Parts: sequence; structure tokens; C-alpha cells
Amino acid sequence: MTKRIIASRFFQRLLEIIVPIGSWFLITLPLWFSPFHPALVAYFIIAFDLYFFYKSIITAYSAVVSYSEIIFHSKINYVKKIKGLKEGETLNHFIIVPNFKEPLHKLDSTINSFVKNDYPYKNIYLVLAFEKREIDANEKAKFLLNKYEKSFKDILVTYHPDLPNEEPGKASNQTFSAKYVDRYVVKTGLKREQVIITICDADSYLPKNYFSYLSFTFLKDQDRNYHFYWAPVLLYNNFWKLPLFVRMQATLSSILRLAFLSQKENLIQVSTYSTSLWLLKKINFWDVDIIPEDWHVFFQAFFTYSDKVKTIPLFTIVNGDAVYSGTTFKTFANRYEQEKRWAWGVSDVGYVLKKFFQAPNVNFWPKFRKVIFVAETHLFWPVSFFILTISASIPPLINPIFKKTVLGFLLPKLSALILTLSSAMLILYIYLDIKIRQRVNMKTTIFNLPLLLVQWYLLPIVSFFFSSLPALDAHTRILLGKKLKYKVTEKV
Repeated sequence: MTKRIIASRFFQRLLEIIVPIGSWFLITLPLWFSPFHPALVAYFIIAFDLYFFYKSIITAYSAVVSYSEIIFHSKINYVKKIKGLKEGETLNHFIIVPNFKEPLHKLDSTINSFVKNDYPYKNIYLVLAFEKREIDANEKAKFLLNKYEKSFKDILVTYHPDLPNEEPGKASNQTFSAKYVDRYVVKTGLKREQVIITICDADSYLPKNYFSYLSFTFLKDQDRNYHFYWAPVLLYNNFWKLPLFVRMQATLSSILRLAFLSQKENLIQVSTYSTSLWLLKKINFWDVDIIPEDWHVFFQAFFTYSDKVKTIPLFTIVNGDAVYSGTTFKTFANRYEQEKRWAWGVSDVGYVLKKFFQAPNVNFWPKFRKVIFVAETHLFWPVSFFILTISASIPPLINPIFKKTVLGFLLPKLSALILTLSSAMLILYIYLDIKIRQRVNMKTTIFNLPLLLVQWYLLPIVSFFFSSLPALDAHTRILLGKKLKYKVTEKV
């Protein structure tokens, strides 16, 4: 092995662990730095608290803007608009549904939501992307083919085999299926530039106006071949079945996704999204050796075509399932594993940093902003809970002399005040939560209202067990060089 290869691997490994090291550094900073420079630790904690307060205001404001936009766009007749465009009939939609051991009734319900669309043309294809290792895949395919063969222009079925140098999971499955679609498109004489690929999770219900809205937005977009299109997946399908703690986490995740929708400069698609087959072909589809694929495929495109690549918001609601495994304990365990898998996206930081140096074709400032955004997102994920809840009490406790100073005395009180002001944003979250559930027909009875208000007092516990701890678990695994196996989240 040459010195150049050794140096390259060392550099790659260093980039991978920068954020995990940063996470542990910031979490433990009050413990090992307070004996020497408690004032600096105090200023850091106050600065972090103030930044969190600022982010809370931005999130609340963005969520309100997004919800207002959803109301506005729900009143637009996109069927009429798409019919008014000459190119309206030229588009072909392929919906890829990657799945593994999903209950048949879930697949059936999801596909049924596609059938209910108001898209005025028949150019919609269904792609059932099974895993070859699933024993029941053939039976599921036969049932769905028989039931829906007349509802789509065509139904394609793929069985993704276990291939060498691949990570089993959503990314490798999608690549296998999308390549099959690409061969089908070439064979039937369709144009890649006129083919839109929609990746839809097996438990996500697309809204009635999705394809009309998407088609109109796509055709009016001058740089459409370089863009992804995303509507937020809000987790309300099975809302009242969920254990309290998971229901709170689902609500918070939904509000945060809603807020991201109107933050256009930093918007990157997650879970269920659409893009052109042309772009996927140009970047050789999804990398097959990774686990989290949504942000990763965005960066694959971004470092190929620079800041032409964007995620365009679709102001409508995709209604999805939160984790529910039948029993409370199993639901908690699966929710933890799901969050850990999401947090494994910190592996993208190493990829983005490497591409930062390897992509001179991309303008410096756009790629610098992307690096900062992805690093900040994954750094604060495990860190925030610890700094916001317990860090302010550590310097006075560890350093008794500092406790006698004005700053030492005020630090816990000042930190608590800032956190209380930040928590005031929950009033808006509660309001938006109720309004969104009304839109997806998940109503709130008068008897549920007290619980919906009181539950937020448990937010620190929920944030620790279902956000910070699994994220720190993922970071630690990367730091120690351990792998994470893709586990499909059970939803019954």
C-alpha cells in the first residue's frame, strides 16, 4: 500500500469524524474546562442559549409562513393550470415505492392514494421496488398488479438482489429500480428530460393535487432538470394510535419539516420527493454504499452541477406514518433505531467536506454555505439537549470559587430564562399541530385538548431519549469506526 493511499484514507477518516469529535467536545466542555476557565464556559453556554432562542424564533416564523403558503396553494386549481400548458401532456411520472417487509395493507393504502390523484393525464407509472430476499414479495406483487393494473399506464416490478459492494437499504434498492426504469424509458422511446421520478415511502400518502402541482411547477421551472421537488411528510396518519412520547416526537418532527419548507436557501429534500430521470442518470443514480440517501443524492448533484441544484418547495402535505409497532416498548425501541438511522446522516459531512476540496467547478461560497449548514445541523442534533438543560449548572458546581461570582450566580438563572422564552414558541407549535391535523382529517376532540397542552412539559425527556441520545449513539459509532445496518422501521 503506497503512502499516497494511506494518506488519502487517513484524510477521509479525519473528515468523517470531525463532527462526532465536535459533539463530544461540546457536550463535555463544561466538565473539563470549568476548573480552569469557568467564565469562558459560561459565555459559551449563554451564547449557545441565545443562538437556540434565535433559531426557535426562525423555526416558529418559518412554520407559520409554510402553513400560510399551504392554505394559499390549496385554493389553486392546478388541474386547470396544467391543462393550459402546451407541454402538459408530455410529462411521464414514475412513482418508485421502495419497500422491504412492509405490510400489504400499508402498500395498498399508499398506492390507493396515488389512484385518487386529480392529474388530468394518464401518464403515471407505478414501480414496485421489492427486495429479492423478501419471501412474500412475489405474492404482494401479484395482488397489487391484479388490483391496480388498470389504474396506471403501466406497472413495473423490480426485485433488488444483494449485490457486492452495496449497502442493503433504500439507496441501493432505488438505484436498481431507477436503472430498470431508465432502460424501460429508452426502450419505449420516452425522453429522460420529460420523465419525473417520484420516490415515495411505503407509508406516505400523496395528496390529491400532488402530480398536478408538481407538473405545473416542473414545467414553469427553467432549471427543472437540475432541481428536486419536495412536499413535507407530516407524521399524522396513525397519530392517535401512538404512545404519548412518540406522538410528541412525531408532532415536533412534523412542525420542523413544515418550517424547513419555507427556508428555501437551506432546503434539502427528505423521505418522499421528486426529480428528473435526466438528473439521476447524469449523477449515476444514488450511491449504493450509503444508508441515508435523500441528502446524499442532493449533494451528489450539487457537487456535479454547482448551485444550479436546488430543492424546490411544494406547498402541500404528504401524510405519513410515525413509528408504531403494536406495543409501547417495541414502538419506543423502533423509534430510537429510526432516529439513529436518520442521525447516521452525519456520515454525509465527511462526503461533503471531501467534495468541497475535490469540486473546483463549484463556486466557493455556495459550497462553503452547504458545508456549514450540514455540519451545523448534525452537530447540534446530539449536543443541544445537554447544553440547554444541564450545562449551566456544571461550572458553579465544579468550581466553587466561580459560584461566588456574579456570573456564576446568574448563569443558571439566565440560561433558564432564555430557555423559557424559547419554549414560548411551543404555543405556535400547538396551534399549528391542531390546524394541520384538521387538514388531514385527524381531528382533536375537546377531551384531548388538556393532554395536548400538558404533554409538552415532558419535552426534555422526549428530546433526550428520541433525539439527542440516538444521535449521539450514531456519532459515537462513526467515531469508533463501527457500521450501522439498515433496519426498516416497523409500522403496523
